[in-house]
Amino acid sequence: MLQSSDNYKQNPQTPAAPARIGGAPGDQATIGRTLVIKGEISGSESLFVDGRIEGSVNLAEHRVTVGRNGSVQANITAKEVVVMGKVTGNIDCTDRVDIRSEGVVNGDVATQRISVEDGAILKGGIQVRSADLKHSKKDFPQETAKPMSTSAGA
Repeated sequence: MLQSSDNYKQNPQTPAAPARIGGAPGDQATIGRTLVIKGEISGSESLFVDGRIEGSVNLAEHRVTVGRNGSVQANITAKEVVVMGKVTGNIDCTDRVDIRSEGVVNGDVATQRISVEDGAILKGGIQVRSADLKHSKKDFPQETAKPMSTSAGA
């Protein structure tokens, strides 16, 4: 949690520690509900998005989770992607994409494994890669992707 004001008065050069909810340090960064980020996001930890991102997200060895309030207008490159909010852009994933019942994805998806729950919306192409295939941007050319529109649920 944040440092108390008494601690700050004793040593004003010490910056306040960021608030962290559960987990070990470095486990997951969070973009809160009221935050808007425009630009490129990259790093070496997982990311939970409950706010809004416009640009690109590159966390190739980690998980990106788009929360129920999250809105991502960006291409996402990650090991694992979980969508409970809205993603507009392509998803390039080395392991698994999980689109939950409240999730909406408008864009192409390239992954080894994919799960789309009832009620989720997926509008775009899907490429499921072999687990032993090393991927690159060339593996998912726009002109060979089969467009697929899926709207599961009632």
